[in-house]
Amino acid sequence: MTDFGVFIFATEYSISPSALARAAEARGFESLFLPEHTHIPASRITPWPGGQDLPKEYWHTHDPFIALSMAAAVTDKIKLGTGITLITERDPIVLAKAVASLDLLSKGRVVLGVGAGWNVEEMANHGTVFSERWSLLRERCQAMKSIWTEDEADYHGSLVDFDPIWSYPKPAQAGGPKILIGASSRWTPARIAEYGDGWFPIYQTESRARAQGSLDYAAFIEEVREEWRLAGRADKPDLTIFGVGPKPDTVKHLVELGFNRVVFALPSAGADQILPLLDQYAEIGFDING
Repeated sequence: MTDFGVFIFATEYSISPSALARAAEARGFESLFLPEHTHIPASRITPWPGGQDLPKEYWHTHDPFIALSMAAAVTDKIKLGTGITLITERDPIVLAKAVASLDLLSKGRVVLGVGAGWNVEEMANHGTVFSERWSLLRERCQAMKSIWTEDEADYHGSLVDFDPIWSYPKPAQAGGPKILIGASSRWTPARIAEYGDGWFPIYQTESRARAQGSLDYAAFIEEVREEWRLAGRADKPDLTIFGVGPKPDTVKHLVELGFNRVVFALPSAGADQILPLLDQYAEIGFDING
């Protein structure tokens, strides 16, 4: 059975995270995912991978962990995901505590989608060098796992370095939440197998395909599974795709390719637009799962 979730840029002019979480859970959705941008530089050279004009919700979106805390407080089952957390813009010790706190308080409902980011100027404002972004992401993910699992955690890398620390709470999920890596480069399958738990691509619309080049999902999934096997991992990688629209044939095709979770895209809009779209998406999921 395929899991279905929803994704939204939660803003001051969209449905509230708590109202959306309640509505999504009531309709049987498995998960709610929120993105992250701490800011968008007013003077930006880096092109947006999605096309020409960057939508304004990119610099209006709420902090995902605060918004997901609101969602957690009014729900019981729905998973709380980030799509994605920009690890390159967060201190790993602080982020590890935020994730662990949300996971513990929500009784183990966090899914951590992560990425290195695309906006050179944005990450530079956080002191991150663009060419080091993936090395930094790797070390921060590994450091967080150490914090989540060890009583006295330490980490010594080239970009992240700290001596033994005490940091509680620990996550409710043993080992910490799943880390899903949101990228589709040729290096991604090996990265997933080394320090992630699954693949988390954004669905390629026509504009994204034109800007980035088309992606062969089937071939990429096979690469992920092969790297997973070579790494000696016994479980299966999580295969989640987000930003999917309301086309039943597209959703069915993605499920047939092997995605175990499909996350539908919602606009940054009020309840009057969101609730009917939730109903439409729920019907698609019901038809596919039977």
